[in-house]
Amino acid sequence: MVTLLTTPSDRELVVTSTFDAPPGRLWEAWTRPEQVREWYGSTALTTTVVDVDLRAGGAWRWGQTAPDGQEIVFSGTYEEVVPVERLDYTEVFEQMPDAEPVRVTLTFDATPDGGTALTSTSVWPSNEIRDQALAAGMEAGVREQYDRLAAYLKGEA
Repeated sequence: MVTLLTTPSDRELVVTSTFDAPPGRLWEAWTRPEQVREWYGSTALTTTVVDVDLRAGGAWRWGQTAPDGQEIVFSGTYEEVVPVERLDYTEVFEQMPDAEPVRVTLTFDATPDGGTALTSTSVWPSNEIRDQALAAGMEAGVREQYDRLAAYLKGEA
């Protein structure tokens, strides 16, 4: 599996990866709290919160806790939910509560071999904020998380 991060415009970040599971299976892994808990985040941290109110206007909140007790929590609101096809939502890093939210579109596209091409397109408040997130290790974190998701979908997690 190859996870590719690109920056096609000043404020945009696109993450693409293809998973060996049909769109419905990947959708469930991404939207059902009991499944998200199995693959979300870094193996060095403990997933402590996964709340999902999967409807337009519904809130979501996913977080992990480090061994030293530090919480790393992201949250937002679903703006549009098209089951098994697309999620549009906002995302905020709760440790920076005054930051303008990132706007994300996540698409689940079937591939000819029965898999799913997952594309996350995020629009950041500014080029500087996006680049700070990338410089802070976001790419490695995304790759680890997607690898964990792939292993979960294969029944290896």
